[in-house]
Amino acid sequence: MLSRYSKLTNLLINNIRSISSTSAKCSDNLFVHRDSPEDNPNIPFEFTPENQKRVKAILNIYPEGHKRGAMIPLLDLAQRQYGWLPISAMHKVAEILGLPNMRVYEVATFYTMFMRKPTGKYHIQVCTTTPCWLMGSDDILNACKKNLGIGVGETTSDKKFTISEVECLGACVNAPMIAVNDDYYEDLSVNDTEEILNDLKSGKTPRPGPRNGRYASEPQKGLTSLTEEPTEAGFGLQAGL
Repeated sequence: MLSRYSKLTNLLINNIRSISSTSAKCSDNLFVHRDSPEDNPNIPFEFTPENQKRVKAILNIYPEGHKRGAMIPLLDLAQRQYGWLPISAMHKVAEILGLPNMRVYEVATFYTMFMRKPTGKYHIQVCTTTPCWLMGSDDILNACKKNLGIGVGETTSDKKFTISEVECLGACVNAPMIAVNDDYYEDLSVNDTEEILNDLKSGKTPRPGPRNGRYASEPQKGLTSLTEEPTEAGFGLQAGL
């Protein structure tokens, strides 16, 4: 009797579907600060005289009592000046706005546009969300890794390039695409990607935008709607109107 139950138990165990899951993918962004030689509160940060004028202009946009609305523009200005966003720059923004440091930390660590660790001169952001992935973003990402000799979240030894894998940069119609700093490069092939990176290496400025002959996001084979002159005002209305 016991042997029968033993055989039944073994049969059930062997036929139970095993549970599996994919490993969690860690972000390459920094959300918890740790003092380092290049990022600690003892490193002073001040806006340049030119950027101090920009700070005043930004603050003037917001009425009294609502100056904290300038936090993101000021953080962006600090990052553009420094190349990334150190904790001392965050403290300076908090000081200007009269806010606790924590209020600035919350914003700077929430938005992935803020780089919390040293970043190369050219920040290569490769979109791998579904539309880009379907159009071959894996090949584009691999081309970037191979050409630059670094992985995602890494920076070249000359501090010139950093690669990031990002989620949807809003150019789905032009997939696959990458962003280099503020410029979008769209409708890419592997050859296009290598050409862009090689131009940047040699100090050239690649032409941004689509690489397949399109001007913007129009259908590649020509317009399929809005091909006729618009009708004049009042067309199709009832006679009484």
